[in-house]
Amino acid sequence: MKPFEDRKFVILGIFLTIGLIFLGRLFFIQVVDDSYQLSANNQALRSITQYPVRGLIYDRKGKLLVYNEAAYDLMVVPSKVSNFDTSSFCQLLEISDSLFVTRLKKARKYSLYRPSVFEKQIPADQWALISERLYKYNGFYGEKRTLRKYPKATSAHILGYISEVGNADIVKDAYYKSGDYIGKRGLEKEYESVLRGTRGKKVLMVDVHNRIKGSYRNGLYDTLPIVGKNLISSIDRDLQAFGELLMQGKRGSIVAIEPATGEILAMVSAPSYDPNLLVGRPRSKNYQLLQENDSLNPLFNRTINALYRPGSIFKIVQALVALDEGVITQDTRFKCNRGIIGCHGSHTNDELVGAIQHSCNPYFYQVYKRLIQRGANTSIFRDANMGLQIWQERVKKFGLGVRLKTDLPGLKSGLVPTPEFYNKWYGENRWAFSTIYSNSIGEGELQVVPLQIANLAAIIANKGYYYQPHLIKAIGEDSVKRSEFTKKVDTEVDEKYFEPIIQAMYKVVNESGGTARRARMDSIMVCGKTGTVQNDPWPDHSVFMAFAPMENPKIAIAVYVEYSDYGGTWAAPISSLMIEQYLTGEIKRKEKQKRITDAQFLDIYEGKK
Repeated sequence: MKPFEDRKFVILGIFLTIGLIFLGRLFFIQVVDDSYQLSANNQALRSITQYPVRGLIYDRKGKLLVYNEAAYDLMVVPSKVSNFDTSSFCQLLEISDSLFVTRLKKARKYSLYRPSVFEKQIPADQWALISERLYKYNGFYGEKRTLRKYPKATSAHILGYISEVGNADIVKDAYYKSGDYIGKRGLEKEYESVLRGTRGKKVLMVDVHNRIKGSYRNGLYDTLPIVGKNLISSIDRDLQAFGELLMQGKRGSIVAIEPATGEILAMVSAPSYDPNLLVGRPRSKNYQLLQENDSLNPLFNRTINALYRPGSIFKIVQALVALDEGVITQDTRFKCNRGIIGCHGSHTNDELVGAIQHSCNPYFYQVYKRLIQRGANTSIFRDANMGLQIWQERVKKFGLGVRLKTDLPGLKSGLVPTPEFYNKWYGENRWAFSTIYSNSIGEGELQVVPLQIANLAAIIANKGYYYQPHLIKAIGEDSVKRSEFTKKVDTEVDEKYFEPIIQAMYKVVNESGGTARRARMDSIMVCGKTGTVQNDPWPDHSVFMAFAPMENPKIAIAVYVEYSDYGGTWAAPISSLMIEQYLTGEIKRKEKQKRITDAQFLDIYEGKK
């Protein structure tokens, strides 16, 4: 019997030990650790999220691009909702009875005891009326939020917008919870982590009538929100607005860059929209309307997403690569043999500067032929393969065919064809120079986005290098700048070869026979190059890139105007007006401005994007 007695005492000891542990824990919870009082008193307390103020965005001169305006979310805790006059409640919120029922069911499905948003982004003036009567409706209370507001109806594609987080956002970043807002496009998305700040919490006491009676325990359990950091943009708000004015009634883009820094001065995508449309309660409806406007596609950012062939602008790159590779000199002449490839104008036997000034197609056909057919192999196919490999490597040094490291999400890289590309398309050893010669004049398979062409203008202005184009000059009070935007990127082309190119670009604008005489100004020496991008069977796209002034350039620019034919007709004068506005602060050539603003191309092939 003794073993049985021993086991009985052991079992009794175990139960006594467990009992003492529970008693000790209960004493600790009720007497020692008062933090559990918060959970025990939840029926009389309300924990309210303190949302941080989102950081502001300024232009390069300190003018506001984005600010915040007070708004409120109406929250509901279903377990605390009691019987009340739903009709008066719905009238107060200006919603239907059926919508009330639907939303309450959704809140109950989410959680009976946790708060969720019942009506979001209520403007401050409307909230003032609601809050006075809210005590009648148990289970409902307000949380202060902010709405983004835009003092000028510009820069929509640059700034982007914010919207409520989805499940994917919550899974990706544990910071977010249902009802939070997040940057979805543009700078709002790229700089979300610094703009958003950090949320806080406030614990309040409420009475049986749902009225706040004050902070719980003098704010012992409160945490303060941390305000988001402000951003200083490189954008010139006035120049941006002027560019958008010039592009009204047109499809296309304008990108202007400060060559010495890579800072983007203006970034216009047309058609555009008022960014205030995507704010507040009408946002979803307006977004749907903008999406449905498919023929204009105003949500599409052409500056970084629209792929075009570069056209004759690419002749500048061909010339620089050919000079540095030693296959031509600036004195090299080729006859304008229009039996090989079409051309325009009355020129006949140009050297390099004249060929650029007159945009001679046969000249650059021969230049490209020398770059591709180098006689390195007896097989014309293998010889072209070797030549193209060297050529595409050199061209990519100009930021073409690669994704620039700008601070705007979604940028496309364009295309500079490689031997692998043509092997896949035509088959290995089944293509040669005669197959791909359209690349010589910026046609063929080449593709660029407008930002890359503005960056190309900056490269020429700098005589061989660039800084990654970017939109933010400084972050927060410490004026932090991302390190990748301070590093010089070299094209590895000798600086001396840029002199004849700049001389030719000056003649394009300023001398007889130049293709961009409409961009000429007496007071400012503009250097530029036109392009007319083939777009069969529709009208061609008008393209122009430039920089100014010729000495110590302050602005580099690229303009695309879709379906408007010659580069010198529309893109060149738009560039000229933008340069005048930026460098002088005013437009004296009012007739030229009126001609541009009166021009309308949206009715041309409305079904195209």
